[in-house]
Amino acid sequence: MKSIITLILLCVSLVNALHFYAETDETRCFYEELPKDTMAVGKFEAYELDTKTNEYVEADNLKIEITIDETFDNNHRVVSQKNFPIGQFTFTSLDSGEHKFCITPRHTDWSKRAKHRIFFDLAIGDAKPLVDSKRTGDINYLTSKANELVKKLKEIRMEQSLFRDREAIFRDFSEDVNFRAVKWTVIQLIVLISVGAWQMTYLKSFFVKQKVV
Repeated sequence: MKSIITLILLCVSLVNALHFYAETDETRCFYEELPKDTMAVGKFEAYELDTKTNEYVEADNLKIEITIDETFDNNHRVVSQKNFPIGQFTFTSLDSGEHKFCITPRHTDWSKRAKHRIFFDLAIGDAKPLVDSKRTGDINYLTSKANELVKKLKEIRMEQSLFRDREAIFRDFSEDVNFRAVKWTVIQLIVLISVGAWQMTYLKSFFVKQKVV
C-alpha cells in the first residue's frame, strides 16, 4: 500500500496544504476544480486541545469524517468516510467540474465538544499515467499484484467452467430420468387400457354365451 501511495505522489501535479482549527462536529469545506480522471490523494492529521496542558495531542475517541460532493451535479456525494485522526484517502474524479471537500472532527463517545487542530494536504494529478514510473520496486510490486489478480481470475474461470460442466451433466441425467419416467407411465397406461378393453370384451362375450344379454 505504501508503494502505491508513493507512486501516486510521484504523479501529482498540484499540492494544496491546509492548516485550520475546528470545533467538534464543526464542518470545514473547500472547493477544487478537477478535470475528468484526476486522482486526489489526501493526507490529514487531527489533534485535540488538552485544556490541562494547553497543547494539541492525539485523541483516541476522535474520528475524522471526510465527504466529497460534486457541486456541478446537485452536490452528488461520491465519497463518505470516517477515518482515524491520522491517515489518508484517495479519490478519482469521474467527471470534470467543481468538487467540495469537507472535513468534520467527531467524537466516538459522548465527550464534550473540544477544539481541534487539523493539517490537511491534498495532492492532485492525472490518474492515468500512474504506472509510468521508473521506480523498479514499485513497478515490480504492481506487476506482482496484477499477476495475482490474473491468477485468481483464471482460477475463478476454471471453477465456473467446472460448474457449467457439472450442471450440464446433471441436466442431461435429469432429462434422461424424466424421459424414462414419462415413458414408463405411458406404457403403464397403455397396458391398463388394453387390459380394461380385453376384460370388457371378455365379459360381453361371456354374458352373450350365458344368454344374459
